[in-house]
Amino acid sequence: MTSTVTTEAPETEPGHLAGEPPAMTHSEVLRALSGILLGMFVSVLAMSVVSSSLPKIITDLGGGQSAFTWVVTATLLTSTISTPIWGKLADLTNRKTLIQIALVISVLSAAAAGFAQDAGQLITFRAFQGIGAGGLQSLAAVLIADIISPRQRGRYMGLMGSIMGVGMVGGPILGGFLTDAISWRWNFFVGLPFAVASIIVLQMTLKLPKRPRGSARIDVIGATLISLGVATLLLWITFAGSKFDWLSWQTAAMLGGSLVVLAIAVLVELRVKNPLIPMYLFKNRTLVLAVIGSVAVGVAMFGSSVFLSQYMQLSRGKTPTESGLYTIPMVVGLFLSSTVGGQLISRTGRYKPYMVSGAVLLTGGLLLLSTLDYQTSFVLVSIYLFVLGAGVGLLMQNMVLATQNTLHIKDSGSGTSTVTFFRSLGGAIGVSALGAVLGHRVKVGLEDGVTEIAPQLAKQGIDPSAFQSGGDTLPDLSTLPPLLVEVVEKAYANGIAEIFLTAVPLAVVALICVVLIKEVPLGHRSGIDQLKDLEPAES
Repeated sequence: MTSTVTTEAPETEPGHLAGEPPAMTHSEVLRALSGILLGMFVSVLAMSVVSSSLPKIITDLGGGQSAFTWVVTATLLTSTISTPIWGKLADLTNRKTLIQIALVISVLSAAAAGFAQDAGQLITFRAFQGIGAGGLQSLAAVLIADIISPRQRGRYMGLMGSIMGVGMVGGPILGGFLTDAISWRWNFFVGLPFAVASIIVLQMTLKLPKRPRGSARIDVIGATLISLGVATLLLWITFAGSKFDWLSWQTAAMLGGSLVVLAIAVLVELRVKNPLIPMYLFKNRTLVLAVIGSVAVGVAMFGSSVFLSQYMQLSRGKTPTESGLYTIPMVVGLFLSSTVGGQLISRTGRYKPYMVSGAVLLTGGLLLLSTLDYQTSFVLVSIYLFVLGAGVGLLMQNMVLATQNTLHIKDSGSGTSTVTFFRSLGGAIGVSALGAVLGHRVKVGLEDGVTEIAPQLAKQGIDPSAFQSGGDTLPDLSTLPPLLVEVVEKAYANGIAEIFLTAVPLAVVALICVVLIKEVPLGHRSGIDQLKDLEPAES
C-alpha cells in the first residue's frame, strides 16, 4: 500500500489547529474523494434505478405484492447482514481493495439480475447485489473519515449530497426511460461502466498509509448467528398476517427463535476475541442513540422510495419514467438540506441543531404523506416529498458524523458500520412490515370496492369473484375494465397513505434520540492524522 501524497508546503484545511500534523490539501482530498464518491454513486444508482420500474418488472415476471416487497427486502437484508462484516474487515485489512471488491460483487450480481426469468431468480440475484451494496455503503463512510476531519467533513457534504442526489433522482428517471424505451432489463446493466470507472479511479487516486496490523480473523460464529436471527425476523414480518396469523404457532416459533438466536449472538460477541460488532461500542451514548434513530431514517428512506413508485403507477396511472420524475422534489430537498447543513456545520462546529431540525422535518413529511389519496394534487405531493427529503438529508449523514466524532480511530470501521447496519436493518424491517401492511390493506380495499360495484360488473358480463382475491398479484391498469381502475387506484392510495402514518411513531422516536444526543465538539484531525500518532506506539 502506498503512503499518503503530500506537497512540500501543504495548504492545510481551514480551521486546522496549530501544532497538529498538517491535513491533506483541498486538491489532495478531492482527488482521493473522487473514486469514493464514484463508488457511492454506483451503489445509489444500483439501488434506485429499479425503483420506478419495479411495478412493471414484477408484473412482467408474474409476481405479486410479496415478490415486489422481497425484491427490495432481499437486497436490504444481505446489505444489512454484510455491513458489519465489511466494517470489521475495514479495521483489519486494506480498505481500498475491499471497496473495489464490493464494487465487483455489486455490479456483476446486478448484471445477472438483468437476465432473471422469474421473480425468484430476480430476488436471488438482488440478494447477492446487497452484499456488494453493504460494502459500498459502509466502506465509503469509513474512507471519508480517513481523509477528512469531522470539522471539515461538512465542507465536502455538498459533493456527497450531489452524488446521492444525482443517483437518487437520476436512477429512477433513467430506469423509467430504459423501461419505456427499451426494456426493464437494461436497468441492471446500466451501472457496469460506472463501476469499471470507479475501480480505475480508486486505484489511481486513493492513497492511504499502512494501518496497524490486527488479527485478520472474522467472527464467523457471530456473523452466522446475526444473519440467521435477522433473516428469520424479516421472514416472520413478511409472512405473518398473510401466510399465517400474527398470533399462531408459526409466529411463536419464528419470532421466539429469532430473539433466542440474536441473544446467543450477543453472548458470543461478548466473549470472542475479534467480535463482529464489539459490544463495548454500546457504552458510547452517541452511538446507541444514533443506532436507534437510524432505524427510523432507514424506514423513511427506503420505504418512501419503494412504495412511492406503486402510488404513482397504481394510484395515479403514471409511467415508470413519470414516476421517477415525480420523485425529484424529495431528492432536491435531500440535496439542499445536506449541502447547506454541511456547510453550516463546518463553519460553526455545531451539528445537533441541524439533526433536530431534520427529525422534525422527517416526522412532518411522513405525516403529510399519510394524507395522500388517489386525487391529491401533485403540487401538494411535491411539497410533502420535499419536506421528507429535507429531513432525511439533515439526519442521514449527520448520524454517522456524530458517531465517528466520538470513536477511536481503531473502532471507526466497526462503529460506522454498526450505525449503517441498523439503518439498513430499519429499512429492511420497515419495507417488510410496511409491505405486509400494504398487501393486507390493498386486499381488503379491493374486496370492498369490487363488492360495491358487483352489480355494474355483472351487467357488463364480468364475474366479480375473479377480482375479489385482490392483492395477490400486482394489477396492470391497462388491462382492467374501466370500472375497476378507480377501485384499484383508491385501494393502493389508501393503503400507501396508511403505511406512511404507521411510520410516524418511528420518526418521533428518532426525534427523541436526536434531542438526547450530547453534542461533542467536532475534531480537527482526520483518520490518517490519528493513524500517524499510532505508528510509533505500534512499531
